[in-house]
Amino acid sequence: MEPRWLIRAKELQAIAQNGLTYAKDQYDIERYTRLREIAAEMMAEQGGMDENALLSIFTREEGYATPKVDVRGVVFRGDELLLVREKEDGLWTLPGGWADPNESLREAVVREVWEESGFETEAVKVLAIFDRARHGHRPFYPFHVYKIFVMCELLGGKATPSMETTEVEFFTRDNLPSLSPARVTVNQIDRLFYHHIHADLPADFD
Repeated sequence: MEPRWLIRAKELQAIAQNGLTYAKDQYDIERYTRLREIAAEMMAEQGGMDENALLSIFTREEGYATPKVDVRGVVFRGDELLLVREKEDGLWTLPGGWADPNESLREAVVREVWEESGFETEAVKVLAIFDRARHGHRPFYPFHVYKIFVMCELLGGKATPSMETTEVEFFTRDNLPSLSPARVTVNQIDRLFYHHIHADLPADFD
């Protein structure tokens, strides 16, 4: 679980965003704006984040606050799982990223796998929907995130790194590389291998 201060700071940010979406009274707008500043201050002081950068990010958020959606493609070749090495931190993860507006879940995950790995796939089953805050991801993220893991059938293509990835490889469970904790955890990978072996399992969710 995330620390209590971060849970509270994200809650304050969501309240501030929702308030600024609907408030008409100038005094209410000032109060919600200050609440947003307090959320940024808390994250900066406790989490070592940049306060001005956080405020800039929060200011760009408009409308009712909802969880962000991170999709991850789960692609097996025999008993090997497809992973990509992230350029940002040099560590490995499942291909994926933020879902875009006007995309279905199926379209989003197939696009992400193609863009980051060069492989063509078909999305066939949702394996898990996890609350990022409950799975020990590091570093912390200033918004609430749902991570959706989707089994994808390998159709074709070839390993091709992208603007965001430097390597593309398949790995067995016993030969995993160093994982990117911001994106995927060892426990999540273990669970995905278990789903691969037990194909009739229902989807996991928090």
